[in-house]
Amino acid sequence: MQRTERLFALAEYLRGRRTGVTAETLAERFGVTIRTIYRDLDALRAAAMPVAAERGRGGGYALDRSYSLPPVNFTAREAALLVALGRFAIDMRLLPFTGTLDSALDKVRAALSTSAQRELLDRLKELTFLGVPSLPSKAAVRAAIERAWFEQQTLRITYVDSNFIESTREVRIHSVVMDRHETRLDAADVATGQRRHFRLDRIVHAEPGRAFGG
Repeated sequence: MQRTERLFALAEYLRGRRTGVTAETLAERFGVTIRTIYRDLDALRAAAMPVAAERGRGGGYALDRSYSLPPVNFTAREAALLVALGRFAIDMRLLPFTGTLDSALDKVRAALSTSAQRELLDRLKELTFLGVPSLPSKAAVRAAIERAWFEQQTLRITYVDSNFIESTREVRIHSVVMDRHETRLDAADVATGQRRHFRLDRIVHAEPGRAFGG
């Protein structure tokens, strides 16, 4: 199980049982070390989930009993703006993670009533995007970058530089940099520690490598 999946599963597990669960029990359930569980719990707290440690019999880690995920209800106007911005990001190739963004936009649309969806389509027809999109990159490369970035893994890339020299290296992504013409990875070479930018359109192959966050 990757870290992102584990964090989601851990949050759902804690939400499903409001009695305390020890770190040892959680570690055994998710097949990781106790130290990793402590890091995961800290990550959930950083995401504003009210995870607290309860003492005494039946104690352990638990979510606040008043905690629940609120329902999400969009007006047609709110959904139109979210979908419009999402479509702009896809059409201009601002974000490399287009598949995930498309899926999210589908969920925004699905949250609307039939009449609101019709209104949404009408409003979107009245929006026009002008500009120069970023240079295209391979779908498989974008998918590998998304997985490595979100799941805190290194990324093995085959890169062609401005002199058309091809090289293969393993990098750790620090950030994704986007402008009107290019999307770049701000990344450090794992072998040398050298940090530089890599243009997505010049990465001809990529695959996730080793986990470094958990």
